Amino acid sequence: MTHPRIPMARNRKRIPVSIDVTVNGVLNFVDGQITDLSEGGARIDGASMPARSRCEIHYGGEITYAVVMWSEYDRMGVRFPYELTRGALYNALQRAQQAAAIPQGQVFLSTRPATFGRRGLS
Repeated sequence: MTHPRIPMARNRKRIPVSIDVTVNGVLNFVDGQITDLSEGGARIDGASMPARSRCEIHYGGEITYAVVMWSEYDRMGVRFPYELTRGALYNALQRAQQAAAIPQGQVFLSTRPATFGRRGLS
């Protein structure tokens, strides 16, 4: 009797992004776009490779290694064998996490004192 495969729970929250990348499989380079990203993996739209295959993600002049966990006709989910801790893709993730932390509608943060002119000075 075969048991259904139970997916592993993610231990990192995926952040929505829009990052153009090139994915290198065994035989070809495919352009795609990372649409969500975490330290442990990503979803790449526009590129598809067989599940369990290994690939390289080229971004910012650097290579990040990945394993395809699932694949559909025009997208795939990859897991990084080594969590992102530095590099161009990690920096892009950090920027996206910071942008996601800003409350909706709040664009500018003021460093100006709450009072105007000399009234607040003693």
